[in-house]
Amino acid sequence: SLFVVFFGPGISNGFMGAVALSVLMIPVVVRSSEEMLRLVPNELREASYALGVPKWLTIVKVVLPTSIAGITTGVMLAIARVIGETAPLLLTAGYTASLNLNLFEGNMMTLPVFVYNQYANQGTSPDSAISRAWAGALTLILIVMVLNLAARAVAKFFAPKTGR
Repeated sequence: SLFVVFFGPGISNGFMGAVALSVLMIPVVVRSSEEMLRLVPNELREASYALGVPKWLTIVKVVLPTSIAGITTGVMLAIARVIGETAPLLLTAGYTASLNLNLFEGNMMTLPVFVYNQYANQGTSPDSAISRAWAGALTLILIVMVLNLAARAVAKFFAPKTGR
């Protein structure tokens, strides 16, 4: 409804879809980051302060490395959640059968909407439409898998090293 107030009814573009998905992501990322930062023991912070380390350096060198795995997991969960969202994209980015590379003008095709459209409107060749829908769904799954593997690699790389 906010986009309709600002841009008028019937206007849809990719930028509005990106904003709508980011609005869905922000609460998940903020809440998971807040919880991960709270899980860092106060003793670690206090030990760093006792050694005379400034607060900003304590955050960079102690708090963030301890909580980066959880923060990364929260971000990946938020991305995995919005990657399959169809309804906000139908309302904000619209639908088109052609490729539109301009984010600020015209309807755009998104992968979740493509999967839905291929399954719902099978046309004269239902077998090929179903195959395209499954291929789009597989592509979504592969994207989520690659993002998950990247999150694990980031978490492993930035995890605090043990002395044992």
